[in-house]
Amino acid sequence: MICRIWRGWTTPQNAPKYQDIVLNKVIPGIEAMAIPGFRHIDVLCRAHEDEVEFTTIMWFDSLASVKDFMGEDYTVSHVPPEAQAVLSRFDSHAAHHDIVDRRSQ
Repeated sequence: MICRIWRGWTTPQNAPKYQDIVLNKVIPGIEAMAIPGFRHIDVLCRAHEDEVEFTTIMWFDSLASVKDFMGEDYTVSHVPPEAQAVLSRFDSHAAHHDIVDRRSQ
Protein backbone atom coordinates (compact mmCIF):
# COMPACT_ATOMS: atom_id res chain seq x y z
CA MET A 1 0.00 0.00 0.00
CA ILE A 2 1.14 3.56 -0.79
CA CYS A 3 0.34 6.67 1.19
CA ARG A 4 0.39 10.03 -0.67
CA ILE A 5 0.93 12.96 1.73
CA TRP A 6 0.42 16.61 0.86
CA ARG A 7 0.21 19.80 2.96
CA GLY A 8 -1.27 23.25 2.43
CA TRP A 9 -1.52 26.29 4.69
CA THR A 10 -4.10 29.03 4.90
CA THR A 11 -5.06 31.91 7.15
CA PRO A 12 -7.44 31.27 10.04
CA GLN A 13 -10.02 33.35 8.16
CA ASN A 14 -9.74 31.19 5.00
CA ALA A 15 -9.57 27.84 6.79
CA PRO A 16 -13.35 27.23 6.74
CA LYS A 17 -13.42 28.09 3.01
CA TYR A 18 -10.59 25.68 2.22
CA GLN A 19 -12.14 22.96 4.37
CA ASP A 20 -15.45 23.34 2.53
CA ILE A 21 -13.71 23.18 -0.87
CA VAL A 22 -11.64 20.10 -0.03
CA LEU A 23 -14.45 18.17 1.68
CA ASN A 24 -17.31 19.06 -0.65
CA LYS A 25 -15.63 19.51 -4.04
CA VAL A 26 -12.07 18.16 -4.25
CA ILE A 27 -12.62 14.82 -2.51
CA PRO A 28 -15.95 14.03 -4.25
CA GLY A 29 -14.27 14.92 -7.56
CA ILE A 30 -11.42 12.51 -6.91
CA GLU A 31 -13.82 9.79 -5.76
CA ALA A 32 -15.88 10.26 -8.93
CA MET A 33 -12.79 9.44 -11.00
CA ALA A 34 -13.11 5.80 -9.83
CA ILE A 35 -9.33 5.32 -9.86
CA PRO A 36 -8.43 1.62 -9.70
CA GLY A 37 -6.60 0.95 -6.42
CA PHE A 38 -7.63 4.22 -4.75
CA ARG A 39 -8.87 3.55 -1.22
CA HIS A 40 -9.73 6.86 0.47
CA ILE A 41 -8.53 10.28 1.61
CA ASP A 42 -8.00 11.46 5.18
CA VAL A 43 -7.81 15.19 5.95
CA LEU A 44 -5.98 16.49 9.00
CA CYS A 45 -6.13 20.07 10.30
CA ARG A 46 -3.80 21.79 12.77
CA ALA A 47 -4.12 25.39 13.92
CA HIS A 48 -0.92 27.34 14.46
CA GLU A 49 -0.65 30.85 15.88
CA ASP A 50 -1.09 32.68 12.55
CA GLU A 51 -2.03 29.96 10.06
CA VAL A 52 -3.88 26.68 9.68
CA GLU A 53 -2.15 23.62 8.23
CA PHE A 54 -4.10 21.00 6.29
CA THR A 55 -2.64 17.61 5.49
CA THR A 56 -4.23 15.19 3.07
CA ILE A 57 -3.33 11.53 3.15
CA MET A 58 -4.46 9.49 0.18
CA TRP A 59 -4.33 5.71 0.33
CA PHE A 60 -3.62 3.63 -2.78
CA ASP A 61 -3.01 -0.07 -3.39
CA SER A 62 0.19 0.61 -5.35
CA LEU A 63 2.36 3.22 -7.04
CA ALA A 64 0.70 2.21 -10.31
CA SER A 65 -2.62 3.38 -8.80
CA VAL A 66 -1.06 6.75 -7.92
CA LYS A 67 0.15 7.05 -11.51
CA ASP A 68 -3.40 6.27 -12.71
CA PHE A 69 -4.46 9.29 -10.67
CA MET A 70 -1.64 11.74 -11.53
CA GLY A 71 0.18 10.34 -14.55
CA GLU A 72 3.89 9.63 -14.92
CA ASP A 73 4.87 12.82 -13.05
CA TYR A 74 2.94 11.46 -10.07
CA THR A 75 4.65 13.57 -7.40
CA VAL A 76 3.13 16.84 -8.67
CA SER A 77 0.44 18.25 -6.38
CA HIS A 78 -3.23 18.07 -7.32
CA VAL A 79 -4.57 21.46 -6.16
CA PRO A 80 -7.52 22.85 -8.13
CA PRO A 81 -7.49 26.64 -8.77
CA GLU A 82 -10.39 27.21 -6.37
CA ALA A 83 -8.37 25.65 -3.54
CA GLN A 84 -5.19 27.51 -4.54
CA ALA A 85 -7.10 30.79 -4.26
CA VAL A 86 -7.60 30.38 -0.49
CA LEU A 87 -4.26 28.78 0.37
CA SER A 88 -1.31 30.93 1.49
CA ARG A 89 1.16 28.27 0.37
CA PHE A 90 1.23 24.57 -0.40
CA ASP A 91 3.57 21.71 -1.22
CA SER A 92 4.31 21.71 -4.94
CA HIS A 93 4.89 17.97 -4.78
CA ALA A 94 3.39 15.22 -2.67
CA ALA A 95 5.44 12.68 -0.73
CA HIS A 96 4.82 8.96 -1.20
CA HIS A 97 5.48 6.33 1.45
CA ASP A 98 5.21 2.57 1.46
CA ILE A 99 3.16 1.30 4.37
CA VAL A 100 5.06 -1.01 6.72
CA ASP A 101 2.76 -3.48 8.42
CA ARG A 102 4.40 -5.45 11.20
CA ARG A 103 1.49 -7.92 11.20
CA SER A 104 2.59 -9.20 7.77
CA GLN A 105 6.08 -10.17 8.99
